[in-house]
Amino acid sequence: MNSSEQEIEAKFPVHSLEGVRQRLEQAGAVLEAPRVHEVNLRFDTPDGALTRERRVLRLRRDSRSILTYKGAAKMGQEVSVRQEIEVEVSDFEAARHLLEALGYRVSILYEKFRTAYQLAGVHVVLDEMPFGNFVEIEGENAEQIHQIALSLGLCWEARVAESYLGLFERVRQAYGLPPTHLTFDALRGVKVEFSRIGLQEADT
Repeated sequence: MNSSEQEIEAKFPVHSLEGVRQRLEQAGAVLEAPRVHEVNLRFDTPDGALTRERRVLRLRRDSRSILTYKGAAKMGQEVSVRQEIEVEVSDFEAARHLLEALGYRVSILYEKFRTAYQLAGVHVVLDEMPFGNFVEIEGENAEQIHQIALSLGLCWEARVAESYLGLFERVRQAYGLPPTHLTFDALRGVKVEFSRIGLQEADT
């Protein structure tokens, strides 16, 4: 997150994270965080007000525990631009109980494996989602993100601004899946084709 509390990023569906990893290392990228398993709890009000307003309240656990608020993404942008406020918490379960005591409930649990790099002052993460692989690039502006994407051999036109949960909803509808959490166990045996959910691989 940059100093203005704005998240400016783009994500790219990819066929091979290993190929992107090799290009990152060849370009001199610094490993910020080795591969780690993330568990995310998305909270909402009982009537789903945050989701309707495209706002996010999330509690994440990986090597740390982070409480995040995200405002609605600005419309008509080349990349996703939204307010983001993050606070590290010392106790994941205590933070969960606090949010539940305030009247929020867990609307969905989702997980991924993430490896984080920094290249020329830009954050690049390699995400293994239960329905496919993605590269997220976060920088100060769209031009900076565009330049890094091109340097990694990623097709700019293949970028998506939609959240992982929004993409998961596409997966559920395309494959007739019941409402469930976004976990590797829940999608075990389901081979998702990006083209079937309206995405194209940025590295092919």
